[in-house]
Amino acid sequence: MVIRLCDIVFSFLGLILLSPLFLAIMLLIWLDSGWPPFYLQTRVGKDNRDFRLIKFRSMRAGADSKGGLTIGLRDSRITRTGHFLRRHKLDELPQLLNVLKGDMSLVGPRPEVRQFVDHYTPEQKRVLSVRPGITDHASLDYIDENELLGKAENPVQYYISDIMPAKITLNMLYIDHPTFANYCRILWKTLRKLF
Repeated sequence: MVIRLCDIVFSFLGLILLSPLFLAIMLLIWLDSGWPPFYLQTRVGKDNRDFRLIKFRSMRAGADSKGGLTIGLRDSRITRTGHFLRRHKLDELPQLLNVLKGDMSLVGPRPEVRQFVDHYTPEQKRVLSVRPGITDHASLDYIDENELLGKAENPVQYYISDIMPAKITLNMLYIDHPTFANYCRILWKTLRKLF
């Protein structure tokens, strides 16, 4: 209950305080690659239920048809503004709306697309017992995930066989100890990493 209350308060305050930044990013996206500025993608959330995750659009229209993973820092589908947004994780800010709505928490395992969830083992499906989050241990340890995928011969297979299991193992650190202290610790580490 305390964590959910913090999610509501922090996401609401974040949306208000960052509203000028939201408008500036929306303008940059529009000038660079047109409308709309937001991108909605179906992800798998708590209790294996799908929800619509919202991000600032960082790729060209129709980019989904060319694969779900972003490969390397110079994926040709990413716009100029998109490179900047992704480098500084600004494309993730609209997920504060998902947090406010209750689809997500500020802290929790990053939500995956169904394509990858279908590869989960019964043990790995424990990550679906909690609300997914904007940040967690795996997000911090794999902040350079796109670069790792860019070096792989088969990025999708490498993600499924190596990166995804390692991230889920890190997810379990918070799932097994979902305390308010750990919640605050991960938020603080995330802010330090970004700024």
